[in-house]
Amino acid sequence: MKPGRHQDKVIIVTGAGRGLGRAYAHHLAAEGALVAIAEIDIGAGITVKDEIVAAGGDAIAIETDVSSKEATIRMADVVLEKWGFIDGLVANAALANSVGGKLYTDIAVDEWDRIMQVNVRGTWLTCSAVAPHMQKRKKGSIVTVSSDTAMWGSPRLLHYVTSKGAVEAFTRAMARELGPDGVRINCVAPGLLNNDATAGVPKPKREWNIQNRALPREGTVEDLVGLVSFLLSDEASFITGQTIVADGGLVFH
Repeated sequence: MKPGRHQDKVIIVTGAGRGLGRAYAHHLAAEGALVAIAEIDIGAGITVKDEIVAAGGDAIAIETDVSSKEATIRMADVVLEKWGFIDGLVANAALANSVGGKLYTDIAVDEWDRIMQVNVRGTWLTCSAVAPHMQKRKKGSIVTVSSDTAMWGSPRLLHYVTSKGAVEAFTRAMARELGPDGVRINCVAPGLLNNDATAGVPKPKREWNIQNRALPREGTVEDLVGLVSFLLSDEASFITGQTIVADGGLVFH
């Protein structure tokens, strides 16, 4: 591969076995990054790793449950043992496409807790495992992932929407703590996309999203990868604590 924006930077992407995470991993590798694919489904992670290597990139796959402190620490340790440092993190892993369609009165407590364990605690634990190593080097960039549903309050998704709102608040607070050491953290909030992770979304919901966007078309993974790459790059060196919505203008923030 030719030298790119992230040449020889070490970047971890959680939940990179499918959907947006897979797209982020491929895009960052194409820009020269050394990519660590942290994935609870290690088979899917290995597949993406093999795809990147076959394309001329460098990647490893690490079995990681982001809701486990021990697993996230091991994730960071494996990356450090392999490459010696960490430049970037995309805290992408989340539960999303299987949780919709329920009123607040119908959400089971264990389902609520599992969403919070993965989407909120998982983001915290992943960042907590990686950020100290960035702070020691006085540089690094983290991207967390929310959703535009946290902006407009999508119904029948209360636990998911709540978790994503928490990720945005977490990002702002972490920016204050990490900033003095030169480490940045920002959040991206995608809208509904047309990809494998959202294949089960009903057609009426897709059509409603498209019709109510300022840019009335379907979103694709290509609409997100450049934004994440930018936020991880030195070009965004004076940007931190921000949430950037990429949903074609369904909501303005």
